[in-house]
Formats: sequence, C-alpha cells, structure tokens
Amino acid sequence: MAPQAQPELPHPDRSEIRIEAVLHALADPMRLQMVRELAEVGKPIPCGSIALPVTKSTRTHHIRTLREAGVIRVDPEGTYRMTTLRRDDLDALFPGLLGGVLAGLTSTAANA
Repeated sequence: MAPQAQPELPHPDRSEIRIEAVLHALADPMRLQMVRELAEVGKPIPCGSIALPVTKSTRTHHIRTLREAGVIRVDPEGTYRMTTLRRDDLDALFPGLLGGVLAGLTSTAANA
C-alpha cells in the first residue's frame, strides 16, 4: 500500500499578510530560530529537519503559527511537508523587516 500524499494547507495571500500577525509569529525564540535557519538554507526543507528542543506537537504549533501569519510556506512533496521562508512576500510588504530581524539575531548571537 502506497503512502498517501499530504493535503494542501491554507496560506494567506500576500495581500492578506498583516504586520501584527508577522510580529506575533516572530516574537517567539523557537520560531525565530526556525526563520533564521530557513533564511540560511534558502531552499525548501522538510518541516522536521530544523533541530528544536521541543516536542513534535509544539513544533507543529510553531510551524502553524508561522504559516498562518504568512512568514513561511509549507507544501506537500510526497510524504514530506517542505517548508520555505516567504522572504519575497515579506520584503515586498515590509521592506527591511526580515533583514533587520535576522541581522539582530546575528548580532545578538555574536555578543553572547
């Protein structure tokens, strides 16, 4: 019996992404870590491939929060869900926001 393909998940259109939701999604350290790693990789990766010190259900919650805010895109690919940072959409709507957040994370890590 072949494994079933993953169903499509809802994502906000670019015009539906709101700054309040994006800032809320980026306010959590685990979600920031996910965004930083997605930015560094620069290509779709399986949802579970980012190492986080949380349970699977908590990881799912963080991914959902980022997806519903429009920060990431999660697409089925066979039996995997591939995660991508929606950098083009975020940069078009909120120029400099993502770059500033990522630069702040880099400088904070360097000072630690």
